[in-house]
Amino acid sequence: MNKITPCLWFDGQAEEAATFYCSIFPDSRIDRVDRSPADNPSNKEGDVLTVQFTLAGQPYTGLNGGPEFQFSEAVSFEIECEDQAEVDRYWELLTADGGEPSQCGWLKDRFGLSWQVVPRRLNEMYASPDRAGAKRAFEAMLTMQKLDVAKLESAFDGDFVGSR
Repeated sequence: MNKITPCLWFDGQAEEAATFYCSIFPDSRIDRVDRSPADNPSNKEGDVLTVQFTLAGQPYTGLNGGPEFQFSEAVSFEIECEDQAEVDRYWELLTADGGEPSQCGWLKDRFGLSWQVVPRRLNEMYASPDRAGAKRAFEAMLTMQKLDVAKLESAFDGDFVGSR
């Protein structure tokens, strides 16, 4: 058992969200659904109270806590992607059905949870001893919504200007 498990607060959508997330990521599953043992301010007796689920091997709890609290960009999940195809796949799935693209590889899914969909190569560019290349890649990233690996590589190499 993990000592620390992130708990995500939903307004009655915990089971739907967990099912959606588990359909996207490998090594994912719903582990347990707990129902409210009594009426409370957010649920009626028997309603789904919490959902224990695993995403890519990491445990989470989804709590149907009601409308009082919403997600914000102050907490997000970063997905490190192997290549452009993986970036495209996660981007399309997470922005579908009401999700919203943002800037610099960020998006909100249809439940309002923020994600960063980042190619591994961008992190490698940032860590490169070529600081001028890292700066160019960073500046190119600032012009994008969904990150484009080829344009980031081009910027790193000095061949990309703005958002061609």
